Amino acid sequence: MNIEMYTSQRCSFCNNAKALLQKKNLDYSEINISESNEKMREMVERSSRMTVPQIFIDGKSIGGFTEFFEKHRAGELPER
Repeated sequence: MNIEMYTSQRCSFCNNAKALLQKKNLDYSEINISESNEKMREMVERSSRMTVPQIFIDGKSIGGFTEFFEKHRAGELPER
């Protein structure tokens, strides 16, 4: 499973998503849009959304923290 997450600095939802990923011991790539307008444009192009976090699993956008947490509650995320 390949997990990518677009984040920004001082984002509580981003921090919550990272904490959940760490709790489940899942590896992920973090792309901080605070440091790059290009990365922000990339995120909007891929997700059609301007809010963070934006989370992708195996290249597919699943949305933000709310959608990610719902996948967790539904048991749709693996644990290591």
